[in-house]
Amino acid sequence: MVLEVALIDVVPGNEEAFAAAYADGHEVLAGTPGCRSVRMTRGVESPSRFVLLVEWDSVEAHEKNFRATERFVRWRELIGPHFAAPPRVEHFVDVPA
Repeated sequence: MVLEVALIDVVPGNEEAFAAAYADGHEVLAGTPGCRSVRMTRGVESPSRFVLLVEWDSVEAHEKNFRATERFVRWRELIGPHFAAPPRVEHFVDVPA
């Protein structure tokens, strides 16, 4: 399993519109083959900052099944207009205890 973490800064004043766009597009992302879960969080101290957490079967599932498809185009059409800057996206794996 791979965790995608996307740090998203939204244009101040667009927070509610961004949250609504996320709700509209949630299934576009969550329904992607290889996607295990999707969660969006919002900053308490920085309410214009959001963090998207997506569990994928692999980095390849994210890149080939989502980023390289019309699903990604639709997703960005919904949420992209609210970005203050391009999101910072990285992938992470668990560290054994």
